[in-house]
Amino acid sequence: MAKTVITIGRQFGSNGREIGKRLAEKLDYKFYDKELLNEAAKASGLSEDLLKNLDERPNKSFLFNLVMDPYSYSFSNTGYQVNLNQQAFQATYDTIKKLAEDSPCIIVGRCADYALRHNPNLLRLFIHAPLDFRIKNVAERFGLSEDKAKTQIGREDKARASYYNYYTSRKWGALETYDVFINSSLMSLDKTVDAIMQYIDGIED
Repeated sequence: MAKTVITIGRQFGSNGREIGKRLAEKLDYKFYDKELLNEAAKASGLSEDLLKNLDERPNKSFLFNLVMDPYSYSFSNTGYQVNLNQQAFQATYDTIKKLAEDSPCIIVGRCADYALRHNPNLLRLFIHAPLDFRIKNVAERFGLSEDKAKTQIGREDKARASYYNYYTSRKWGALETYDVFINSSLMSLDKTVDAIMQYIDGIED
């Protein structure tokens, strides 16, 4: 059976986004990373800037939510309203499910593998790479020193893990959570994409 939806979890600096984008071009699938936030904003009515601010970030403290939106904790006839983080997650979650129903696609991050866990045509990838490879990659991409790149990697990976673990009750990067793990440092981007294509072809035979 064809894998019409592919989700990609990725360590920061592992080229997960670029691999997903090139794979989508080869498969002629739609590609969603940051683009997903625009779709979620249109569907939910929430501000795209708000979604970007909370994107793949762990649930903030009570004080943060109260400052950002004092009405998010106000009492109404239906009880306490859902806080901003939950609203943002729900909007993204619903959008992921709708996009997967609309057409074949590749979705990067944002707990997409969890949102689509009941989809029989789902393939879950996790892109990783050794730390030294990622430090060099991030330093070159953003014009940072290696020390600053290492700090940024730690911050981003921690945020992604906290976000994923909080909303899914699963462990980000755990073996049982994904179908295929790919070390992106072993081959060029194009060869990595070709290897994934071969794997998909093997599944579908």
